[in-house]
This record gives sequence, C-alpha cells and structure tokens, in this order.
Amino acid sequence: MSSIEKMMFADIAGVDSDLDAVLDIISSCGCFHMENAAVAHSSQSKAAPKRENPYTSTLKMMSEIFGITGIKPHQTDCSDIHDSDADKIRDEVHTMRNNLQKLRAEQKKAEEEYSSHTMALEQVMHLSGGEGVGSMNIDFQKIFACQHIKVRFGRLPVDSYDKLPYYNDKNFYFLAYGRDKEYCYGFCFAPASDIEEIDKILESLYFDRIHLPDFVHGNAGEASQALKDDIELDKKNVEDCRKKIQDFAEENREKLCKYYSKFKAMHDTFELREKVLLIRDKFYIVGFVPAADAERFKKYFEDLKSVSLIIKPCTESGDIEPPVKLKNNKFAEPFSMFVDLYGLPAYNDINPTNFVAITYTLLFGIMFGDVGQGLLVLILGIILWKTKKMTLGRIMERLGVSSMIFGAIYGSVFGYEDLMDSLYASMGISFLPFKAIHNINTVLYAAIGIGIAIIIISVIVNMIMGFKDKDLERALFSNNGLAGLVFYCSLLGLLLGSMLGFKVGGPVYVICLIVLPLFVMFLREPLGDLVKGKGFHLHESVGDFIAANFFECFEYLLGYATNTLSFVRVGGFVLSHAGMMSVVLSLADMSGKFSPLVMVLGNLFVICLEGLLVGIQVLRLEFYEMFSRFYAGDGKPFNSVGTRKNRSVFFSIKNAFKPSKAEDNENVVITVKK
Repeated sequence: MSSIEKMMFADIAGVDSDLDAVLDIISSCGCFHMENAAVAHSSQSKAAPKRENPYTSTLKMMSEIFGITGIKPHQTDCSDIHDSDADKIRDEVHTMRNNLQKLRAEQKKAEEEYSSHTMALEQVMHLSGGEGVGSMNIDFQKIFACQHIKVRFGRLPVDSYDKLPYYNDKNFYFLAYGRDKEYCYGFCFAPASDIEEIDKILESLYFDRIHLPDFVHGNAGEASQALKDDIELDKKNVEDCRKKIQDFAEENREKLCKYYSKFKAMHDTFELREKVLLIRDKFYIVGFVPAADAERFKKYFEDLKSVSLIIKPCTESGDIEPPVKLKNNKFAEPFSMFVDLYGLPAYNDINPTNFVAITYTLLFGIMFGDVGQGLLVLILGIILWKTKKMTLGRIMERLGVSSMIFGAIYGSVFGYEDLMDSLYASMGISFLPFKAIHNINTVLYAAIGIGIAIIIISVIVNMIMGFKDKDLERALFSNNGLAGLVFYCSLLGLLLGSMLGFKVGGPVYVICLIVLPLFVMFLREPLGDLVKGKGFHLHESVGDFIAANFFECFEYLLGYATNTLSFVRVGGFVLSHAGMMSVVLSLADMSGKFSPLVMVLGNLFVICLEGLLVGIQVLRLEFYEMFSRFYAGDGKPFNSVGTRKNRSVFFSIKNAFKPSKAEDNENVVITVKK
C-alpha cells in the first residue's frame, strides 16, 4: 500500500498586533492546514470577532470588470504590491469599473437601437415594394396620428382575401396595394371602438400583421432609406464601444490580474480569522504541517520575536483528527482520483492507492485485451496528458499498456486473433495465444479465481488494520476478519474438492473450519466485548439477539457468494469483447470495398463503448467488492490555507530553505519570545 504523509501539530500563539503578519505567513507558505483553535484548546472563549471582509467589495468590482472585458483572471506574482497600496488600488478599480459601466451602457444602448432599427427595416421592406408587390406611397406619421381610426398593416393569404366580401356588414375596410402568388399585401382601417372585434376577424382569416414602430416616418421608400442610415450609424457606435473596451482590456489585463491576486490573497487571509482564538490581547492558531515541511515552516517565524510556535507530533493534537495527504509513487499517483472519489483514508488508516492502481490496471487489461486497441488508448492517454494535463490521460496510459499485454496473450490485434499465431509458433510457445472465445469455461473459472484471490487479500488487509488499531473484534470475529477468512477458505476448499473429485471434509473439517467460524461471527459483538475486558453479555434480549444475528450471518453467506460470483463479469467482458470484434469482422467481410471503413468505425465503436463500460465495471468491483471489506474512506483532506497555485509570490522564500527529512522532525519544538 502507498503511505500517508506524516503530519506535525503546530500551535501558534502571540499578541494580537502580530495576528495579521502570522495570517499572511500561513496563507503564503503553502504547507499549513488550519483548524479551529477554540476546539483544540477546549476553550469557551470566542473566536476572533466576525467583521465584514474589507476586500470583498473590491473583488466584486473586479469581477464586474472581468465580466465586461472578458478578461480571465489568473493568479500572478503580486509581490511588488504592498498592503499599504490597498486604498489606492481600490480607488483605481472603482474608477475603472465606473468608466467601463458607462462604455457598456453606451454599447448596450447602441445594440438595442441597432436591433430596433433592424426589426423596423424588416417590417418596412414588406411595404416598400418587390416582385408582385406595389410600393406604399403613404406617410406613416400621418397614419399614426389618427385618433379615431386604427390601422393594421400586413398581408392576407390570397384565398382569405377572396373571403373579405363575406364581412361587408362589419365596420372595416381592407385596402390592398399589391400581391404575389401567395399573399395579398395591404392595410386595414377600422374605428378605434371596433378594433378588437376586427382584430379577431383578421386573425380568423390568417392575417399576418406587420408591426411598425412609432419612429418610422415618410412613405415606405423614404422610411427604408432612413432606417438603413440609422443601422449603419448604430453599427459604428457598437463597434466603437467594443473597441474601447477591448483596448482597455489589452492595456490593463496584467495589472488587473496582479490586483486580483493581491486582493484575493488578502481576502482569504482575512477569512481565516474565524478559526483564530482570542483571549484578551492574545491570539491562538492551531493546525497541521507535513513533517517534511516542518523545518521550512519554522523559518517563516524567525523574525516574529513575540510569536510562539510549537511543533509537536500529531498524537498530541487532542480531539482534532489529523488531515490526510496521500504519498504515492509515480505509477499509482493518477489513481488517487479514484480514492478521492470514494473518500480519503483516516490518518492512521492505510492508503489503498497502490492496491487500486494494480488491481484496476490488471482487471481492465484482462477485460479489454487487444494490442491494437490498447495502443490507441495509450496514444489517446498521452495526448490528453500532454495537451490538457488531464489525470485521466495518465490513467489511460497505464490501462493501454495493460490492454496491449493481455491482447498479446489473447493474440488479438484490432479484433484479428490469427495475426500473432505464426509469431508464437516461430518462438516455440505452444500455449499462446490464448483464444478466449474457444476457452469459455477456462475464462470464467479464471475470472472467479481472480475474484477469490482479491477477496482474500482484502480480508487479510482488514485483519492487519484491525490488529494495528487494536480492534480485535474487527480482526478476529467479523466476517472480514480471521473467522470470516477461515470460513470462506474452508467453504471454497469443500466446493473445489467436490468439483475435482477429491475427498475433502468430514465431520471434524466441517465443525472446526466451517461451523465454528460461523458461530464465532454469530457471537461477534459479545466476543468483542469480552476481549475488550467488558465481559461477555448481550446488548438485547436473547430472542432479538438470535434473530438479528441469524439474518446477519445469512447475509454474510449471501455476500460471500454474490461477491465471488460478481467477478464472473470479468470473464464475461473478455468474451463480450471477442464476440463484438467477431461481429465487426463479419460486417467488414460483407462490406466489400467499404471493408477498411467498417473496420475503423467498428474498432472505434468498441473502444468507446466497451472501454467505457469496462472502466465503470472495474471501478464498481473496486468500490463494492474490495473497499467494502477493509476501507472506510472517512478521512479529511489536507487543505493548505491560501493558494498553492500562486507559487511565484513566495517562490524565493520556498527555495531559501531545503526541507529536512521527516524523521528529523519527530519532536521539533521551537519557542521564540521577546
């Protein structure tokens, strides 16, 4: 298993005048995990009083600037900006924000006018003439000025226009000024008092109304030209505003990002006050530092003579659980994302990343064995890592290699299972390649065997952790302890012996290795109390105890059976992969000249679909069949205050001190006082 980085407990105390300086240090050092000091000191004293963060408003203004300009803020070196410059920067940002808001308002107004004029032009164009449509030579302003007469501009379908004589008794008049094959263009006059009724009639005739804004003036031709001139002016105004904003962004991009980095750091530092304990004029801060960084962390406080820093083993942290920072080798490191997904281990627990890395890679390769497809997965993983720095890419690199290895064992290259036959024959290797599709029983038995081995290893790991934590109930009497291991292995031996025709068992075997371990699991809780020195006693009535534990033992039996058979899916996916590629090859044979295209598309389909399914199924096996036996995943992550991304801010400081070895920091205690 991979290890968990050793932590040291840091206790910081000082006078309140040094609080800001200390908060700056722990925010910039990148190696301090802060805890609530009131909890650590078991004090009823209150934490530092909650005040409104003075940097929030400036960050909000910067956010508005970034939204208007499209600048993407990023952490950058702001070491040349001093805290005393905060007020000056705040005023500058305020002026920038106001100027940009004015520019944005002008741009928005120009865009709205452009949209309004464009829509008006679209409507007027229907009235300005065209093929089969006459031009309307009427001043729109005179029409809009009518108080007692309402006008509706638009078009009627030709067949609806022919129906207008049926409405001669209604108080309206439709004047047509042109038509084409489908529509008759015109406008309808009606008294203002009757306009609602007339609108309903027009709607029943499928009248397509043309809405004209009030600012349209002159006849159709004059209005169209005027609107075109307005649109060109609107375009220019929009472009001018946009260019001014772009010029501002280019000119102030780096400066704004520097301001953002500084104010974000000061903002985050101020927020840390919630975890600071204040007692009269003294402050107390507690947290954890990786042992490897303890010596470097001390050096930050050398100039603060009135501040006391004590670094001691995390066993002296009281009720505060140390945070977890995983320490993995290069092969296993990418698989930590799966461990994070399930939950980090507790500080004194094991780091299962190596176990996950090995089993996940192995199982994926077994289930998705193909030299050619594995090579494509490998190449895609390299591309994702090199170009996007995606952790998934590093995982795919390892899975691709595993797939290629098992593909070589199966003799499968892009679904072709005969390409490597001559190679193995020339090498004198008669047992390879292993044709999975022709050895179905062997594949399924091997899959179950792999599952049995993984389950046994998981139980052994749980036993080791139980002994390590001095939890004998977990290590000896549980279904994932010694009793469960003996029961499971003995039952497997009995079943295997009967399948192979060996005489295994007998009364003594069954009683000692199957019945007795099952009875121990039945009495797990009372036996656990007994070894803890609490005496042998039941926590409920005899009847309730028997009923509850009977069904619990039955669940153990069912769990062992289902967990073991669950690994049949490993063999199932081996056969499924071979079967899918057989289908692809058959389709390629039937495709004639399109055979290469079918092979390419078929392989891509299998890689995408089955690769995804296999990845999910292996993850399921990891979580439900393995982790459930030995791993809780209830640890809390190590989160250093501040940001580790802004390394340039404290780059020179970090390199000034070389971290000492972890073992040299076991009992480091430094007290610096005036």
